Amino acid sequence: MPFCISCGQENPDIAKFCLACGAPMATAPTPATAPPPVETRSEERRLVTAVFTDIVGSTATAEQLDPEDVRARLAPYYAEVRRELELHGGSVAKFIGDAVVALFGAPIAHEDDPERAVRAAFALTRAVEQLNRTDEWLDLNIRTGINTGEAIVVLGSNPGEDIGEAAGDVMNTAARIQGGAPLNGIVVGELTYALTKHAIGYREGEPVVAKGKAEPVPIWEALDARDVPTRREVRRGTLVGREEELAKLLGLWEQVVDVRLPATATVVGTPGIGKSRLLEEFGARTAEQGTLLVGRCLPYGEGITYWAVTEILKASAGILQSEGAAEISEKLGLSDEAVQAAVTGVCSKLGLDHEPDDRRRLLAVLTYLRS
Repeated sequence: MPFCISCGQENPDIAKFCLACGAPMATAPTPATAPPPVETRSEERRLVTAVFTDIVGSTATAEQLDPEDVRARLAPYYAEVRRELELHGGSVAKFIGDAVVALFGAPIAHEDDPERAVRAAFALTRAVEQLNRTDEWLDLNIRTGINTGEAIVVLGSNPGEDIGEAAGDVMNTAARIQGGAPLNGIVVGELTYALTKHAIGYREGEPVVAKGKAEPVPIWEALDARDVPTRREVRRGTLVGREEELAKLLGLWEQVVDVRLPATATVVGTPGIGKSRLLEEFGARTAEQGTLLVGRCLPYGEGITYWAVTEILKASAGILQSEGAAEISEKLGLSDEAVQAAVTGVCSKLGLDHEPDDRRRLLAVLTYLRS
């Protein structure tokens, strides 16, 4: 069957024009095989969050080292930075000497890209600290600047996996403001701050006098992040629709109240369809009959299997995020022996005496709370 010489689409023998692109079919004898695909690149205007991380004092250190030692010093740093950025959904755009430029929002965009970027910055700062503890010779210190804004992003032939270059003031500003961060600190621009202040603790910093900027650039220093993301506060109105779904949840709740046995409901739907709003309404309707406990998981990262459960247990025990192991153990009132006894008791009540996997799961949750 003939192939279109413009796009490579296979067409029936009688086709005069390509069924895919509409180009006239060649009248010359048809090649036996399709022509090689043509690499395509596209440009898109996107709202992105740029992360610029630089090693402090690297120029002076590199001057005293052999090139191979410089490479040996940077190799683990590059690996850790790339791992943490990609783990949070970012893409490394390029390495410039010892500086790393990453993008969140391209090639794949998420609804919480600015928050992911800040959380990734915290993670890579911890990763660098761990590298220094592993090998004191590295002695790495970094500063990170994060900025959100529009940029022209060049995407490769597979926009979901390949990213080329990005251009825009957002990139330059991220590089400029990182100089205003403290040692091993993180600073963000105004839009990043506005989009993440619900989930990240900040302290306003001194505006940065940046080259090429008419006015000093306002910055905020990121201090800490909540363990589990919370949605930005939205003023809720009356629930419209969803009567059928709400009726099913309320019906299940009535069964639980009547027979005094637990039940589980799973609400599934595409993002933005109103799942959280439905559950909020359900919680409000049943507030007088029961206690509502909420736990959330990060949509990315490692070690998040039990986060929702542990958040529920923390809330019921009155455990604060700032409390350490000693305070948590005191509030739980559990020694190592008590942990084992509690797991045995819970498994017995739930009929899990012969399920060692469930015992291990419960033990992992309680141990996590005490660690």
